[in-house]
Amino acid sequence: MAPALKITRLPRAFDPELGQEARDLLPGLSAEHADLIAGAGGSSPYLNGLIAQEASWLPQALAEPDAAIRAIMQDSNALSPDQIKPGLRQAKRRIALLTALGDLSGAWPLEQVTAVLTDFADLAVGLAARAEIGALIRRGKLPGQSEDDIAEAAGIVVLAMGKMGAHELNYSSDIDLIVLFDETRYDPDDFFEARQSMVKATRNLCATLSDKTAEGYVFRTDLRLRPDPAVTPVCMAMEAAERYYESLGRTWERGAYIKARPCAGDLQAGQRFLKTLTPFVWRRHLDFAAIQDAHDMRLRIRENKGTGGALQVPGHDMKLGRGGIREIEFFTQTRQLIAGGRDPDLRQRGTVDGLQALAAKGWVPQDVTDHLTTHYRAHREVEHRIQMVHDNQTHKIPKTEDGIARVACLMGITPEALCADLAQRLAAVHELTEDFFAPDASPAAAPPPEIAFDASVLARWTTYPALRSQRARRIFDRLRPELLSRLARTTKPEEALVALDGFLAGLPAGVQLFSLFDANPHLIDLLIDIVGTAPELAGYLSRNSAVFDAVIGGSFFDAWPGRAALQADLSAQLAGEGDYERQLDLARRWKKEWHFRVGVHHLRGLIDGATAGAQYADLADAVILSVLPVVMENFAIKHGPAPGRGVAVLGMGSLGAGQLNAASDLDMILIYDPEEVEFSDGPKPLAARTYFARLTQALITALSAPMAQGRLYEVDMRLRPSGNQGPVATSWASFTNYQRNEAWVWEHLALTRARVVAGNEGLGDDIEDFRRALLQQPQDRQKVVAEVSEMRERLAAAKTPSGLWDAKTGPGRMLDIELVAQTGALLSSSPERDVEAGLDGAVAAGWLNVAEVRQLLDSYALFLSVQSAARLLLSDEAIESDTIGEGGVAFLCRSSGIDRLDALQAALAAAYERNAGIISAAVTEGANGTRQ
Repeated sequence: MAPALKITRLPRAFDPELGQEARDLLPGLSAEHADLIAGAGGSSPYLNGLIAQEASWLPQALAEPDAAIRAIMQDSNALSPDQIKPGLRQAKRRIALLTALGDLSGAWPLEQVTAVLTDFADLAVGLAARAEIGALIRRGKLPGQSEDDIAEAAGIVVLAMGKMGAHELNYSSDIDLIVLFDETRYDPDDFFEARQSMVKATRNLCATLSDKTAEGYVFRTDLRLRPDPAVTPVCMAMEAAERYYESLGRTWERGAYIKARPCAGDLQAGQRFLKTLTPFVWRRHLDFAAIQDAHDMRLRIRENKGTGGALQVPGHDMKLGRGGIREIEFFTQTRQLIAGGRDPDLRQRGTVDGLQALAAKGWVPQDVTDHLTTHYRAHREVEHRIQMVHDNQTHKIPKTEDGIARVACLMGITPEALCADLAQRLAAVHELTEDFFAPDASPAAAPPPEIAFDASVLARWTTYPALRSQRARRIFDRLRPELLSRLARTTKPEEALVALDGFLAGLPAGVQLFSLFDANPHLIDLLIDIVGTAPELAGYLSRNSAVFDAVIGGSFFDAWPGRAALQADLSAQLAGEGDYERQLDLARRWKKEWHFRVGVHHLRGLIDGATAGAQYADLADAVILSVLPVVMENFAIKHGPAPGRGVAVLGMGSLGAGQLNAASDLDMILIYDPEEVEFSDGPKPLAARTYFARLTQALITALSAPMAQGRLYEVDMRLRPSGNQGPVATSWASFTNYQRNEAWVWEHLALTRARVVAGNEGLGDDIEDFRRALLQQPQDRQKVVAEVSEMRERLAAAKTPSGLWDAKTGPGRMLDIELVAQTGALLSSSPERDVEAGLDGAVAAGWLNVAEVRQLLDSYALFLSVQSAARLLLSDEAIESDTIGEGGVAFLCRSSGIDRLDALQAALAAAYERNAGIISAAVTEGANGTRQ
């Protein structure tokens, strides 16, 4: 900004004579500045009085407004305690006068006007707080505190709320404050004395700012936003306030804390307090129940303030009335409350900043944000001019013609233009915001279903935990017609009803989920699709209904991001959470949502079974990559960093091969290399072997222990050297020695699928180099195949297939084909991990022919599609075609690419038989040496 106040618009004088008197007080001004003074002083009695009081100061301030503001702040900060009251009042007069002129002239945008007012409020509150605390300390009224504690106000914390918290103070705003103190600075025996002194300091602070004297006042103060203000002292202990919000806090208080900001006193303690309230303000899940809460609050305001009538400009409340400032603020804050728990970028204090963040994340259309931002700024300018007239804390358009004319003159327009512009803007804001809270015309209820559902099923819904509260029942009553209508359109409505009944029965609570459906009706289709097709996924949804949040996020149906992006996202979120248990819960929530996404994409035919398997593996990799460092960091707090090169996680089986299903556990081996380090270096050092054994147990617990958010994965460590009899962690030296000298053939077969997933990069590279070198060693084919033959016999004796739909276990099925592929990889010295490469290796080794491999590969693709679909439908349970329902049957057929169920059953049976014949012949002939 140019040094002098730059004029881009001018107010007109409502009373030209008063305007001329004001102009005459400052004879040396430029013509433009003189017109500005005349317009302001001729329309606002309050500004006219300020011009007269500050006539000697004002010319230089207009010439260098930025320097004038800096001088006011510096002079105020230098005030001695006995000069704070008169000094701050003079400073406020000058701030009020210069911001008004900057605003009226167009030299300062709205954000600069409100920022200057807010910065001065921060300064005034801080000065008053330190002065009062200093006086108490000098009188010995704050036990254990000294002059050194005055800078932090001996633990008192002043939170700026509302517009002050958001740096949005209006021209004649009072300031909403919550005053707390950090009780941990005081001995428990001194608590009551300290609290009594803090209460006194708070009262005196408010008097310093708000008492009207001959010099005026600084700011009106309002302390009523504190917890339960009718019964609590004006200054509370932080611990008491925290308990209140955790147990009794309401939605409007959550909204208030969006803008909360420590402005004076012990700022660090204030930041710590706000951080403790993060779970209260920002819910972990999308909180669509906040819409109804906000709407109820709007209705109470309209009833109490009488602002709910038809829109008429004269007398209209620009803050609380229809289409007013509060409508825009509620619209913004409610959407922030809905999604801000999941996305910290939405946690903006400012209204305009909040709207822009919501638009950037797809929660509000950009054009709506642009319109509301323009209207918000225009509303605030009108509000300022209403208040400038008499320095009253009012937001109402005057009812009289003269009153409206004064406001219009301050804006430099005619009263008719002002009223027309306001009517248009207020109507536009109402139209843009009202439908979000309560549409004027609700959509017609869904027509009643043409079929009669089982009345006994419908009747028991009200007995379920999710529908016990009156609020949940009220929301569900709005949803019920649509639910039944969509159920009636499914292929087998009664079957879908039973599935929906199971889903509702498993819900622990309903308000949040029902509010989600109420605000996003398209999710009902997804729910009906899931419950009617995949009972396992529906049961999972009952226990984890918050995963529906992911569907609303906007990117649910985007392309798969890949392992690296997933790991970066989870790691970043974990880094933002300081508590170990909360980190693990966060990881569980994150994994659930992505796991759910893969399942839905598979269920809806967006991806096939093999793609789903690769995505489940990417997800598991990302979890291990992100959680392992968190576990190691937490473990190191007590026992020090990992000795030597640390650890590497070796994925085995399906994890190593990068092909999991919806119900897979994780086969892993943890390998460590302490190098020459014998003990860890920490508060409680451990011998290297003990250190890594306990670290492994900590990782297993982190991944598999059931917590508030469930578990991440089941973990299986039985593929480590010596199986369950060996240590849970294997040293690098022991691993290499065992694999070279003691390992069985089946353990070398397992290595064909092994893959380093996470851990020390150098150790991981060494493991992979060793694996490749080991697999490249020449093999005695007859001996290897003979042992494979024995393995098949043991496997067949240990576990028989559960039925035709068990595509995994049994002769000629997935595990049998995988065993042949691993054998082919070992015989051909191939380091590749996938089934196709292994079977190609069998051809290269001369053990199988091309036709046999083609048969096995085609069958394996069919089996994989059936197995992945079956695990999504029923997890680890055996499926039967007559119990999975029509939706499940259709999913199986669609996944396999075979249209009819009988044809699919026939294809499976024929493939099992033919594959078993091929594999048995190859193994038998290879073992006895007749197949070369």
